Amino acid sequence: MTAEEPPVEPARCPLCGGDNACAMQAQHRSGQPPCWCTRVSFAPDLLARVPEVARGRACLCPRCAAEGAGHRAC
Repeated sequence: MTAEEPPVEPARCPLCGGDNACAMQAQHRSGQPPCWCTRVSFAPDLLARVPEVARGRACLCPRCAAEGAGHRAC
Protein backbone atom coordinates (compact mmCIF):
# COMPACT_ATOMS: atom_id res chain seq x y z
CA MET A 1 0.00 0.00 0.00
CA THR A 2 1.37 3.43 -0.90
CA ALA A 3 0.91 6.58 1.14
CA GLU A 4 -1.37 9.12 -0.48
CA GLU A 5 0.32 12.37 -1.53
CA PRO A 6 -0.79 15.48 0.38
CA PRO A 7 -2.93 17.83 -1.70
CA VAL A 8 -1.17 20.60 -3.61
CA GLU A 9 -2.10 24.08 -2.44
CA PRO A 10 -1.59 26.41 -5.46
CA ALA A 11 -1.20 29.50 -3.23
CA ARG A 12 1.65 27.89 -1.23
CA CYS A 13 5.29 27.51 -2.24
CA PRO A 14 6.03 23.79 -2.74
CA LEU A 15 9.51 24.22 -1.22
CA CYS A 16 8.90 26.18 1.99
CA GLY A 17 5.09 26.13 2.33
CA GLY A 18 4.89 29.93 2.52
CA ASP A 19 2.56 32.21 0.58
CA ASN A 20 3.85 32.31 -3.00
CA ALA A 21 2.34 35.74 -3.79
CA CYS A 22 0.96 34.38 -7.06
CA ALA A 23 -1.25 37.04 -8.61
CA MET A 24 -2.93 34.42 -10.77
CA GLN A 25 -4.00 32.48 -7.67
CA ALA A 26 -5.19 35.66 -5.96
CA GLN A 27 -7.52 36.17 -8.96
CA HIS A 28 -6.69 39.80 -9.54
CA ARG A 29 -9.10 41.68 -11.77
CA SER A 30 -7.97 42.64 -15.27
CA GLY A 31 -5.65 45.60 -15.44
CA GLN A 32 -3.45 44.30 -12.63
CA PRO A 33 0.20 43.67 -13.46
CA PRO A 34 1.11 40.07 -14.28
CA CYS A 35 2.40 37.83 -11.53
CA TRP A 36 5.99 38.45 -10.39
CA CYS A 37 6.94 34.98 -11.62
CA THR A 38 6.36 35.94 -15.26
CA ARG A 39 9.25 38.45 -15.03
CA VAL A 40 11.98 36.14 -13.69
CA SER A 41 13.85 33.04 -14.80
CA PHE A 42 14.15 29.94 -12.65
CA ALA A 43 17.31 27.84 -12.65
CA PRO A 44 16.73 24.23 -13.75
CA ASP A 45 18.33 22.90 -10.54
CA LEU A 46 15.90 24.99 -8.46
CA LEU A 47 12.91 23.70 -10.41
CA ALA A 48 14.19 20.14 -10.00
CA ARG A 49 13.75 20.55 -6.21
CA VAL A 50 9.98 21.06 -6.62
CA PRO A 51 8.13 17.85 -5.74
CA GLU A 52 6.82 16.19 -8.89
CA VAL A 53 3.21 16.34 -7.65
CA ALA A 54 3.43 20.15 -7.40
CA ARG A 55 5.11 20.80 -10.77
CA GLY A 56 2.92 22.98 -12.94
CA ARG A 57 0.40 23.29 -10.10
CA ALA A 58 2.04 25.62 -7.54
CA CYS A 59 4.47 28.53 -7.92
CA LEU A 60 7.61 29.06 -5.90
CA CYS A 61 7.60 32.02 -3.53
CA PRO A 62 9.82 35.06 -4.25
CA ARG A 63 12.13 34.14 -1.35
CA CYS A 64 12.82 30.58 -2.53
CA ALA A 65 13.25 31.83 -6.10
CA ALA A 66 15.78 34.47 -4.99
CA GLU A 67 17.69 32.05 -2.77
CA GLY A 68 17.77 29.54 -5.63
CA ALA A 69 19.23 32.24 -7.88
CA GLY A 70 22.01 32.84 -5.37
CA HIS A 71 20.73 36.03 -3.71
CA ARG A 72 18.30 36.87 -0.93
CA ALA A 73 14.91 38.50 -1.48
CA CYS A 74 14.16 41.79 0.25
